[in-house]
Amino acid sequence: MDSKQVLEMVVKAADGRRAEDIVALKVDQLSPMADYFVVMTGGSNRQVQAIVNAIVEKAHEEGVNIGSVEGKREARWVLIDLGDVVVHVFRDETRHFYNLEKLWSAAPLAKIDQWVKD
Repeated sequence: MDSKQVLEMVVKAADGRRAEDIVALKVDQLSPMADYFVVMTGGSNRQVQAIVNAIVEKAHEEGVNIGSVEGKREARWVLIDLGDVVVHVFRDETRHFYNLEKLWSAAPLAKIDQWVKD
């Protein structure tokens, strides 16, 4: 799968677990470490873990290499390394504290609306 297909897989899996405020930043021109950073919020620790589990399960099904999953036990900020797509699943207060969208504000937003159900 190319990075855009992995991005689609991540967004659909997260949306299926009701992740909130999903944003994809296209960072390929700013950083050599990834093509996309995907940022989203879960309403509780349990929901953060469910979102992470859904993304990891779908990655396994699709044969996407999972570099690592960090922070799952605490479920305040979980990072999933899918190679060219790095996923950040936050609790709301942690997302606001670290404000990755502002940190990477030079990165354009990727269009993901077509993969998110209303």
